[in-house]
This record gives sequence, C-alpha cells and structure tokens, in this order.
Amino acid sequence: MSHEAYIIRSSRIVAENRIAPGCILIRGDTIERIELASEDGRTPASPIPGTYPELDAGDLVVMPGLVDTHVHVNEPGRTDWEGFVTAGRAAAAGGITTIVVMPLNCSPAATSVPALMGEAEAAAGTCLVDFGFWGGLVPGNQHELEPMWNAGALGFKAFMVDSGIDDFGAVSERDLELAAPILARLDVPLLVHAEDPEVIARASRPSPIKRVATSYKDYLATRPLEAEDRAVQALISLSERFGIHIHVVHITSMSPQMFLAAHKRPALRISGETCPHYLVFAAEEIPDGATDHKCAPPIRERLHREQLWRLLGRKNGLLDMIVSDHSPCPPHMKCLESGDFQHAWGGISSLQLGLSAVWTAANASAGGLNTFLDHTGEPHRGLCDISRLMSEAPSTLAGLSKRKGRIAPGFDADLVFFDPDARGVVRPATLHHRHKLTPYDGMPFRGVVKRTILRGRTIYDASLPNPFPLHPTGQWLKHAT
Repeated sequence: MSHEAYIIRSSRIVAENRIAPGCILIRGDTIERIELASEDGRTPASPIPGTYPELDAGDLVVMPGLVDTHVHVNEPGRTDWEGFVTAGRAAAAGGITTIVVMPLNCSPAATSVPALMGEAEAAAGTCLVDFGFWGGLVPGNQHELEPMWNAGALGFKAFMVDSGIDDFGAVSERDLELAAPILARLDVPLLVHAEDPEVIARASRPSPIKRVATSYKDYLATRPLEAEDRAVQALISLSERFGIHIHVVHITSMSPQMFLAAHKRPALRISGETCPHYLVFAAEEIPDGATDHKCAPPIRERLHREQLWRLLGRKNGLLDMIVSDHSPCPPHMKCLESGDFQHAWGGISSLQLGLSAVWTAANASAGGLNTFLDHTGEPHRGLCDISRLMSEAPSTLAGLSKRKGRIAPGFDADLVFFDPDARGVVRPATLHHRHKLTPYDGMPFRGVVKRTILRGRTIYDASLPNPFPLHPTGQWLKHAT
C-alpha cells in the first residue's frame, strides 16, 4: 500500500469506545477521517468522499497501535542482552507501535543528558517502532533532571531497592525529597519500582533460599507483599506533600493501602500498572527451578492474579494500564541448568506476546471477562477495554495522548490488525526478541497480530516471507511533541 492517502476498511474497528464496521482515511502519517456504523448497527458507515486505494481488513479487528511504556532495551553497552533492532521487530510483531525505554540497562545508565543522547543515537535508524525514553533518578543526580527533561525525556524512573545495575542505585526517602520540588515544577511523572529495602532485607535473612535455591516458594518469601505495601505508603506521602505524579510500576496485587489511597483520596496523583505475567501466571503453578519465571516483584499466588483482573475493570479503575516490563538477558544469566533462583537474573521477555497473552487470559481466567471487562454479551467487546489499558492509558502517562493510543482524526495512523479467534502455541522460533527464553514457551494462546501499521506504513505483515518490509523508520518522541 502506497504511503499516499488510502482507506482501511474493516467489519470491526475499535474506536469511540466501541467496535463497529467502518473505514479509516489515512493521509500521510495521520488519520484524517473515520466513519463508523451506528451503534445499533442499523445505519452503515458513511462513505468517505473521493476515490482512494483501499486496504480491506475484512473481519480482522483494527485496533490502535499498542503503547508500551515499560521496556528494557540494553543499548548501548549491553546490546547482547537486547538491542533496538530486535526489540523493534518484536514490538511490531506484537502490535506495539511505540515503546518507552527504561533508563537503567544501557551502559552508561541514562541518568544524564550525554547518556540519554547515547540511547537516542543507538535507536535512530535501527528501531522499527517509535520510541521515547524515561530518564533515571539516582542518588545525587537531581540536578540532571531538568536538563534531561529539556533534552526530551518523557519523565523519570527510580528504584527504591537494588536494581541489579551498579550505576543505577536505589534512592532513599531523602533522595526523593530532594528531587520532588523539581519534578513538581516540571510537572512530570516519576515512575517507581516500589519495594521497601528493609522489609526485603528482613525477609531474606532467615530464608531457606540460602540452602534450597531452587524453591520458587522460598524465592517468593524473600519478596513479601509487605515490601510493596510499605513502599507505596511512602510514595503516597511524597505525592501528598509535594503534589507530584507518582506512577507505581509492575504492581503484583492491590494492597489495602493502595485501595484506600485510590478510593478515599481521589485527588492524589497516583497511578499504577501491572504486567501480562502477573495476569497469566500464578505462584502455585511455577515449578521449582523454573527461573525463567523469576522477576521482581515476583509473580504471586492465584488469589492475587484474580484480584488484579478485578482491579483493571472500569467499575473499579484502581489500575490504569497493562505494560510488558520486557526485561531480557542472555540465557545463561537465568541459571536454568541449576534452577538457582538466588543467582538468576530477574526479568521476563514478553515484548512480542503481551496482546495475545492478555487476550488469552482474559477469555480463560475466572477473573477475566466476567470481572475485568464490561462484558455485554459481545464476544470481542473486551478489546475496547484492552485497547484502553494497553494503548490509550500508557500514551497518557508518557504525555503522548494527543497523537498516540486512539483511532481518531489527527492522530498518528498507528494501527493493528488482530485476529481475536486465531489460536496457536508460543514457540521460540517465532519470537523476534534477541533471546528466545521466556516463561510463555509452549503456552497455548488465542489472538494473533496479522499486521502492524506505523504512521500509515506497514511495518509488520505476518503473511510475508519477510514480515518486516520496511527499513526502520521509528522516530524519537520527545515530551514537547
């Protein structure tokens, strides 16, 4: 399809908080016009005046391109972990058209303008999808925040516990207090890995993991839910005192304190995310030695998984979004041969799999469609909610909501053709991440991405021998754009 003006037709377009037959006029990079059938289905979509080439998606669902605001790309410096070429391809194959990269896995870590520019230079001309960057907040670098913001960072990320990366240290309460006035003045989000280090230290000392390192149950005991709970309480206090937007990353369960914060104090600028692996897996199902499941905070018990599904629904609205936390490493660092949870790197590779994993779990889980989605009896209505959680809400967090995350006039023509009924099994050979090791290996799934379009151009087409037909054209998305 030429990059001139053209029309996409489908019997199922996700727009205006509904799914309806219609057509989308794309001109250049942007959506110029959209026409949908009436909500009762009695009136078909109005014709778009003019004569244009057409791309007919048939019965495939046409959704907004996904926006993933929690992606670890390790370039420059650790490209053997994951680089922008492989991450961009995996994203496109998963229906993701925009990624926002975490600051700690490149070397040097992106805690200054030169390091941020190093990331941007590595991505330019190599990343297939659009990309942005979070800057890093570490002890003593509060004076770097405004320069990084001015250079294009979309916000900042901090760890309250050891990150595992030497040059990305954990912040103390005092570090956060020093940074807070700057963040408040700039009015930017602070993303926080929220676990209390004292709780983790206390839980780790008596843990049997020192002698039975292969036990998942013992690993889970070293990262108790209390650590998340206490950390979030400290962040709530920080937000109250300074009026800053705190975004809690990879939430594994909704504690009572989080619940009260969201419901009793609605003026609080607190948001939160969860990840596909917390919605798919459960601690009871993880075998001992299965270090491919190791992440931090850890995958918790089935009860917490079902609770997360309930808290994603519109009626509760306590969790804002679903993002990948794609955190790869070379396979030997996962210690699969020894099954050693103590020494294995914590992180899950899933950039390509998120949409299918979430859709599969939403349909299969007791906590899925019945409690999470506004289910109306329409078998695919839940894709509106998934679009809200995986496209619209992340774009808002990153300050990109005027051009990303929705199918609407004036927005970038970022689209996904999705077959919600196709089924398959996750096989490493089909993955485009640099390393194929993932806990999803062998998992049956429902829902397949057939085509991904970035700013009007097809960047992934599953029907082609080479599914990536274009040279990478991903653009750096800065906060001012």
